[in-house]
Amino acid sequence: MTRSFNRLKRVLDLEAQQGYQNKAVVGGIRQFAVFWVEQARADAVDELDQALVEQVADVLMEYGRLPGPEARQKVIVSLQDSLQRRQTRLGVEPTPAPAPTARPSKKKQQRAQTPPPPPPPAPPPPESEIDDDSLTDEEQEFAQEQARGRQRPYTPAPLPQVDPDPDGLAKPTTSLKGVGPKIAQALEKLGAQTLWDLLFIFPRRYDDYTLLKPIKDLVYDEQVTIIGTIWETRSRRVRENQVMVQSIISDGSGTVQATWFNQPWLAEKLKAGMQVVISGKTDQFLGRLVFNSPEWEPLEMEPLKTRRIVPVYPLTQGLNSNRMRDIMRAAVSYWAPRIPEPLPAEIRQRQDLYPLPQAVYQTHFPETQETLHQARRRLVFDELFLLQLGMQGFRRDWQMQPGLPLEFDLDAIAPFYESLPFALTGAQQRVIGEIAEDVTRSIPMNRLLQGDVGSGKTVVAAVAMLMAARAGAQAALMAPTEILAEQHYQGLNKLLSPLGITVCLLTGSTPAAEKARIYAELTDGTIQVAIGTHALIQAGVQFHKLALTVIDEQHRFGVDQRQALRDKGVPNGDGVASPHVLVMSATPIPRTLALSLYGDLDLSVLDEMPPGRQEIKTRWLRNSERERAYAFVRRQVKAGRQAYVIYPLVEESDKIDAKAAVDEYERLQTEVFPDLRVGLIHGRLKSDEKEAAMRAFYTGETNILVATSVIEVGVDVPNSTVMIVEGANRFGLAQLHQFRGRVGRGEHQSYCLLIADNESAEAEERLVALEQTNDGFVLAEKDLEIRGPGEFFGRRQSGIPELKLASLLDMEMLTIAREEAETLFQADPNLEDPQHRWLAERVHTFWEHAGDVS
Repeated sequence: MTRSFNRLKRVLDLEAQQGYQNKAVVGGIRQFAVFWVEQARADAVDELDQALVEQVADVLMEYGRLPGPEARQKVIVSLQDSLQRRQTRLGVEPTPAPAPTARPSKKKQQRAQTPPPPPPPAPPPPESEIDDDSLTDEEQEFAQEQARGRQRPYTPAPLPQVDPDPDGLAKPTTSLKGVGPKIAQALEKLGAQTLWDLLFIFPRRYDDYTLLKPIKDLVYDEQVTIIGTIWETRSRRVRENQVMVQSIISDGSGTVQATWFNQPWLAEKLKAGMQVVISGKTDQFLGRLVFNSPEWEPLEMEPLKTRRIVPVYPLTQGLNSNRMRDIMRAAVSYWAPRIPEPLPAEIRQRQDLYPLPQAVYQTHFPETQETLHQARRRLVFDELFLLQLGMQGFRRDWQMQPGLPLEFDLDAIAPFYESLPFALTGAQQRVIGEIAEDVTRSIPMNRLLQGDVGSGKTVVAAVAMLMAARAGAQAALMAPTEILAEQHYQGLNKLLSPLGITVCLLTGSTPAAEKARIYAELTDGTIQVAIGTHALIQAGVQFHKLALTVIDEQHRFGVDQRQALRDKGVPNGDGVASPHVLVMSATPIPRTLALSLYGDLDLSVLDEMPPGRQEIKTRWLRNSERERAYAFVRRQVKAGRQAYVIYPLVEESDKIDAKAAVDEYERLQTEVFPDLRVGLIHGRLKSDEKEAAMRAFYTGETNILVATSVIEVGVDVPNSTVMIVEGANRFGLAQLHQFRGRVGRGEHQSYCLLIADNESAEAEERLVALEQTNDGFVLAEKDLEIRGPGEFFGRRQSGIPELKLASLLDMEMLTIAREEAETLFQADPNLEDPQHRWLAERVHTFWEHAGDVS
């Protein structure tokens, strides 16, 4: 018998003699299996031996989890029988297995339920039985560490020590052996033009052959990988002419069904008898576990034999998984060691981070789950660290620009406060104080004002604009939509014109003659406050002395639009004195995230609601309860109130969106509320039609307004008390909270009724959260947690670089990265230190295509 199988036999015999206590070797049978399997694979004499090694390894890895001596005895006896059959097959005299220790009788088992005194520790196995030539030095060292109670941290294999080669990494992918123009074109579709780009195309998932699970052990709602053989595959057409492909997969322990929709070609690819790797989340159908649209790949024997973690890369036409993996292995093996290390050594040591070359290598071809975790941790830190360094740079650059200090008498603001029919909240007074302090300095203000719906941001903005006007300068407010610009104009004109401040509204719908007059009066300074949309930044608009810009709903504007408004500042000898900037957002963002995303802005938060603001009662209703909602609306209208019915965006198309809203409007007017006046507003209406629909609702001519999400930033109607949101599960929490803020603006109790057309667990979680709280900041945290920052912000408008691995929800790593960035920036703000050369290049590259963030 070969050496490894001989060692296995002695361990199994000893385990039987000791009563199946998992103590035949120090550290347990699983630890023995870890070391045994590699030598056994080398000792295998034929394919039957190879299969036996893999079966034995699987069983030994799970041995410690078996429920007690009886189950373990069955396993050991089975393995001993397998070894004897092997001896017989190879012509070796069988060796009888020693008699196992007798199992206790049922009577003794019952008596044993009262724990006896602990037995004396089992003596260590005799050297003649286990040690002699059975354990290698490494195994013995590991066993000794286990005996001392220490877990040795896993250190990945070191990479070759070579010099960094940034010039080589900048070469096109065609410089890689085996990559011609066609493959290079396919790689470019995945985002890789250079070898550097290629190294940062990371696997989208991994098939972990180290922890495979038999089908019989699958549980519901588990992300898992299985290996099996396809028994049969069939396809058929189902509802709406979709093609459904179903395969039955078996691994010997059980069978499971996998289903794919609208991929008819799979019926040809997934042939009976084919061995496949299936990865996905287990689901349930008619009480059985199934896979719905799982990832799949043909089984490769090599990773199965070596128990590797195999990367699965994004693919495109012209690249299959094997080819992509070969390309990546060639690229990573040679070029990862040549990546320059940008992080200073003290930061790496302080945060216990892998070197960047090692992190990139282990992310592509991890040796263990632990090395994968540590590698991704390093890459996540880098992304957030570069993000924060960029923020620090923007903040410094902004503060170095010349500003326009405003000089005004605080007494000149007093009449404004006296004209208000309410007292300012403590939060409003605090924020106004922060703004007043900022605008009197020669450094331009760059402040983010966050406040929940109804917290009084408009009044704060009005005070800021009044400060500019009283200092002999001008102020401008830019809103993302005409409706919102009109609402701001109506509100601010009412507040400021009694104080002698001239206010204008400039949008795309402003008539030509009116535009010409506004342009002239902005240039000569007659108009002190301009409110509008992107029309404010058109080339023909010139301000006499623009000292303050207020940007509403920050994340809805692109970088160029925000910069264009800044560029309307006051010309001076050095160019243009930047206006003070106040950014307003009604989308609450958790403070840690706001500091990280808008690290170049100072943060003000209106965290106090005006007194008398009633809490909006929110209820989640099922489809079947819609009639209850309609009856409630009818009662409210009878009492003199008004209601909104919000209809969801079905597809990313204004046209389809409008049609859905029109259909719903006609149904409500003709079938549900034929005796009431129903209005309609949606994104496809012309500006004057929207204005007419809103005005009719505002004045009470219509009782019910059917709207699409355009109403999210609509005009305040104090008499509206009911908001019905159809298809509420289609909206994010933050957006639903914005809708809800359209009601509750008057003295009457208001209600928000959420009707879900899909009752998924995620939708239920969102809708229950809305029922439980009116706090926008609490809901923002929940929304981020559920949907992630990508959907929460929309990257195109957020102005920050794309993060490949990092999550903005990783508050702990965000905080660490921000603190390290601040420390480094204070010591070397321009990254001029020679040891920061690579870091400076990484920051520049990282931010190259992101633009400004503020």
